[in-house]
This record gives sequence, structure tokens and C-alpha cells, in this order.
Amino acid sequence: MFAGLFFLWFFDGRIKREHVTNALLVSFTAWSIAQIIKLLVPTLRPFEINNLPPLTVTVPSDPAFPSSHTAIAFGLATSVFRYHKKAGIIFLISALAVGLGRIFGNVHYIGDIAGGAFVGIVAAIVLQRVRLDKLWKKRA
Repeated sequence: MFAGLFFLWFFDGRIKREHVTNALLVSFTAWSIAQIIKLLVPTLRPFEINNLPPLTVTVPSDPAFPSSHTAIAFGLATSVFRYHKKAGIIFLISALAVGLGRIFGNVHYIGDIAGGAFVGIVAAIVLQRVRLDKLWKKRA
């Protein structure tokens, strides 16, 4: 998804450097919030309960809720949707695919994915309300 963001930046005139910076900041914020929640709400992952190996390259050792991957993906997708509706829909579908992949990979439950999606979307909306784009213009 990050590659798609940079592709839009370089090849589509509607996505500007400030938009890319905002999307990256939202993604980092969503990841950070998810990590804090994981510390406060430790939950087991499906593979830890059902004794089936996860379908991932590495075995996650942190708590499952909320899904950080999904938080990042939905934060990024929501940010892109703000600036480019058509691409944003593709990004939202991709974010959903990330979440489903985590479920089918036996590393998250649907609640973990819903929590991650919520964190990502809320992070994007809150940072949009802060109007980061106006802050960037003041610095220029």
C-alpha cells in the first residue's frame, strides 16, 4: 500500500508531498496507538489457542488486539480517500484485504481486525480535523 501511495505521488497530480506526509503520519500514529492498546489489553492470537501454526514468515509474539497491520492499512486508506476518492476506494479494499489476510493467516480474530480498522480510521479523521495541511502551508 505504501508503494501505491508513492506511485500516486509521482504519477498523479492530485496527490502532493503534503498529502503523502500526512498519510505517513496517520499510519505511524495508528500503529503507535495500536501498540499502546496492545500493552493495555493483552489478548492471545488464534494460533496460540488452536495450536495451528500461523501462515506468516515470522511468528508474532505481541498481543493480538488490535491488529497493527490493519490499523496502518486503514489509516493510510482513509488518508488517501480524503485527497483522491477513486484511489481511496482501492486503498480501502486493499486495507480490507490486509485484515482478511491476517484472519486467514491465523494470527488475528475478526475483533482484532475491527479494532485495528477503527484505530486507523479514527486516527485519520482526528488528524484531518487538526488540519495538518494548513500547518504544512504555514511552514512553506
